Amino acid sequence: MLPGAGLAAAEPAAATPAKSSQSAEASKDDSILAEDWWSHSRPIVEVHGYFRTRAEMLYNMSLGRINAPSEQLWPIPTDNRYQGFSNGGPAGYGAITCGAAATPDGKGGCQNKTQSSANLRLRLNPEIHVSDNLRVMTQIDILDNLVLGSTPSGYANTPAANGGYQVAGRSGYNPLSFFDTTQEVPSAGINGFKDSVRVKRAWAEYSTPVGQLRFGRMPDHFGLGMVHNAGDGYDHDYQSTVDRIMFITDLRPLDLHIGASWDFPHEGATSTSLQNLGGQPYDLAQLDDVKQYSFLVMRRKNPQLERMSLTRGEVVLNFGAYVNYRSQMLDTAANSPALGASSELISDSYVRRNAYAWTPDLWGQILYKGFRFEAEAATIQGHIDNTLTSAGSNNYLDAPGGAGWRLNAWGVTTQLQQKLLEDKLDLSFGFGWASGDPNVDKGGTTEQGNMGLAPGNNGLQNPAGSNQFRTFRFHPSYQMDLILHRNILTRVQGTYYFRPSIGYDFLRKANGQRLGGNVAGIWTRASEYLQAPGHKRDLGIELDGSVYFQSKDGVLNDRPGTLGGFFTMVQYGLLFPMDGMGYPANQTVAPSRSSAQILRWYLGVFF
Repeated sequence: MLPGAGLAAAEPAAATPAKSSQSAEASKDDSILAEDWWSHSRPIVEVHGYFRTRAEMLYNMSLGRINAPSEQLWPIPTDNRYQGFSNGGPAGYGAITCGAAATPDGKGGCQNKTQSSANLRLRLNPEIHVSDNLRVMTQIDILDNLVLGSTPSGYANTPAANGGYQVAGRSGYNPLSFFDTTQEVPSAGINGFKDSVRVKRAWAEYSTPVGQLRFGRMPDHFGLGMVHNAGDGYDHDYQSTVDRIMFITDLRPLDLHIGASWDFPHEGATSTSLQNLGGQPYDLAQLDDVKQYSFLVMRRKNPQLERMSLTRGEVVLNFGAYVNYRSQMLDTAANSPALGASSELISDSYVRRNAYAWTPDLWGQILYKGFRFEAEAATIQGHIDNTLTSAGSNNYLDAPGGAGWRLNAWGVTTQLQQKLLEDKLDLSFGFGWASGDPNVDKGGTTEQGNMGLAPGNNGLQNPAGSNQFRTFRFHPSYQMDLILHRNILTRVQGTYYFRPSIGYDFLRKANGQRLGGNVAGIWTRASEYLQAPGHKRDLGIELDGSVYFQSKDGVLNDRPGTLGGFFTMVQYGLLFPMDGMGYPANQTVAPSRSSAQILRWYLGVFF
């Protein structure tokens, strides 16, 4: 659902008696009426969020494949020396400086299949409550996914002669990384790719008698999060954030919510320049804008009334539809002038796109006692005249007004859950399907047998012999495993899966303290076998397990059902790759596939 249907009401501040030497009767003129309390009170600030630290150890994520670095499904550790494929025959890759000093040149191949690291994030969600019907919401990340040890005192970047950055020379007090003893504040372009503080969202919500108005940069979430996912979960890394102006109204007797919004996905070049940072920028053109309009109809029962209905043994039905329409005539070409460049340079860098797309998203939920069935289905239907990104180039399929390139992708996901034994036992089954494209075979018939499921660094894949793009991609924050979809493919895309799982809370108290675990098995297949590296549908079977503990202050008093206090979890995953993750039949040298493993430790504090 879209965020924040209800508003948290703050208690009005008590009126302070006026200090005056006049009589008590005269002081009555300074009294404050009840309806004026909010206009005389100060805004109230609430701060929620979390602090997390995650440690991960990954083993053999390349699955034993020995592709060249530019063609790998997963980057083989750079300190692992191996013989891979190249156009001219076998070639060596990886570090060669780990040999014994007794060798003639003091060098040798390094051997390592393990990658491990840890990262942290402090997320703050300050809420400024101006009154009971007006508030400003924000989201601020501090040290966002900072890799521990990534900004040592002796490390810095400097602009490179050929563009980009290069590592700067070290000082005499820190001549080697071996002597680094403290960490510096990360700064984008200096010693890292992100600044230490990142403001991700800021929007306002104003409730009127006829509905709620929202405006600003805000989260976008609907249903199970298959397409639109706010990414606000405690272990999420990706988000759907949108700049929009939105109005939502309610038909309370029917528990029906109706909304519409004007969105700003992409505006192109603006008048911003280094010489006018303090002024108000404006959009330089309209035809290069990506215009989007969203419409929402949702039936969602009030959470408190929903709990009462379930307690009485009644069936609760929630459902909704969320539709986006977007269009664009011109697009900015690759390597075009930066924002703030002259109008002449920008006008010469456009590419005709003439694109539009409809994305209807349907969601439904059935609840009965401890039973839950939830499903979401979506499709992307649209048209693009030209998919090339270089100025003046085009790949029109026919004359203007013809078929052009079509967007025709479909996705569906379902979740089935049954809770038993006072909700301590959790039996679940999940299924998801993302349409594939039988005409996309990104190197799948070559000796390397590359993956056609993910676009990689080549971006949009033009299908051979077809004018349709059919591969559907789930939002990357829709997590259902630990290895294959979450890491190697980065999301569910062009695949379908079956996921049975079982969980049990060995300890559960009313104050929120919990100790439990769960195990899950995931069988994944390619929707179109030609998109798999080995030209087989079966991609792999993954077994995942976790053990978690939540402290006794584990439930926020004003937000039941959410994590609070201290939380820790250990997870382990094992992936058995199948024929689809191997090499095609014409492979001259067929390396054996091998399993991948992951071990994760999560530490968090929620407030």
